[in-house]
Amino acid sequence: MLKNKAALFCAAFGFVSFFGVAQQPVFQSAKAERWADSVLAVMPLEDKLGQLFMVAAYSNKGPEHEAFLTNLVTKEKIGGLIFFQGGPYRQARITNRLQGASQVPLMIGMDAEWGLAMRLDSTFKFPWQMTLGAMQDTALTYAIGLEMGKQCKRLGVHVSFSPVVDINTNPKNPIINARSFGEDKKRVKAHSLAMMKGLQDAGVLACAKHFPGHGDTEADSHKTLPAVNHGIERLTNIELFPYQPMINKGLGSVMVAHLSVPALDSSGEAASLSPKIVTDLLRQQMGFEGLIFTDALNMKGVSARYQPGEVDLAALKAGNDILLFAEDVPKAKAAILAALGNNEISIERINQSVKRILMAKYFVGLNKKPSIKLQNLSADLSSPTAELLKERAMQQAQTLLINRNEMVPISQLADKKIGCVQLGKNADQNFLNQLNLFAKVDGFAPGTDPNTVLNSLSKYDLVIAAYYNDDASTWKSYKH
Repeated sequence: MLKNKAALFCAAFGFVSFFGVAQQPVFQSAKAERWADSVLAVMPLEDKLGQLFMVAAYSNKGPEHEAFLTNLVTKEKIGGLIFFQGGPYRQARITNRLQGASQVPLMIGMDAEWGLAMRLDSTFKFPWQMTLGAMQDTALTYAIGLEMGKQCKRLGVHVSFSPVVDINTNPKNPIINARSFGEDKKRVKAHSLAMMKGLQDAGVLACAKHFPGHGDTEADSHKTLPAVNHGIERLTNIELFPYQPMINKGLGSVMVAHLSVPALDSSGEAASLSPKIVTDLLRQQMGFEGLIFTDALNMKGVSARYQPGEVDLAALKAGNDILLFAEDVPKAKAAILAALGNNEISIERINQSVKRILMAKYFVGLNKKPSIKLQNLSADLSSPTAELLKERAMQQAQTLLINRNEMVPISQLADKKIGCVQLGKNADQNFLNQLNLFAKVDGFAPGTDPNTVLNSLSKYDLVIAAYYNDDASTWKSYKH
């Protein structure tokens, strides 16, 4: 019967049927299921509802914030935390205290797209995904994913909300850009699979985002509800392209974006709140049995249209398992309880999500009380292995687009007069120094008077323009 429903859905929406292809998620096992069933059997309803929530946590907000979190852990029995700004030692101490206060250990998540440094000070920064996407060697992406996973595990983080599998097809995208592996869908798929496997081999859940695809947008879902106005054929061929191969290889979790995708749901509802997208497409047609996370529910893409509590209920009814960055857990739980009483949602549906959450917790080791060791934490989060992998990645990511007149390598131009103009806020002497290892190159330092530079260039056979981008943030605009 389910196969027939899936076939009908595929025929109606014009998709190739993937039914029966999907592999069980990495966390699914007989042992995980037995443990989850044993916990679920004795868990009160309100505690089950608590497991659905992952609340924002900060290690730089002081005692009042920690007391707020402690109350949610002890009274509301929340299932997890997503950590944002702070530092590793502070986060480890808070995590230990909150894990000690929780009856069922907390699942800890972080946006760790280029490692823990995306959120935390004093931690190792791996290259952005676009840099990794420039490499030919996906085995190196796997090794970086494995090391990222080990660092997450060391800090008591169980879910890395990565990789970003959006195809970067729109250069005006204000929120994805360098977070993507690039604009080539096959390259994005290959590197996403490698990153996923590395993370999950380290015992950390990978989370492919932002479903069904945030690459071709010109708006930021933190501020509004962007629209992806492509038809079914284009969505299948580009936006959705990386997901099925990852699902087929045991992907642990998916994050659904706050996007309007009219071809998938003509109501204008955000994908994250759409049963047609979350349940019919991702769960039924694509056969995904892993955890489904909403994107953060405080984002204006949904919070501008729904009140706290209402948005959580809508997300749950759509088919999500974990409500990320819930703003008012007591109000949301009350809304869900009312919906249960009105038969808008069933207890069987709640149990399905909670069982998935518990099985995932078993996979990451949360069937036992965890404790983060503080000794040598900094050293472990910035290992020689990480340094070596970063160096290898930067070497492999160097890209020669066009070698006009065969000017590269410049060592063959030693008889020419060569100048190098260095541009950009972060310009330094490193590139010029490297050039001088192969040929004599005169440098024009950053800030040199433009007229002086222009008047001098005519005497050179070759002029190299070295432009330095600011790598402080992937969200920074590079328009000039």
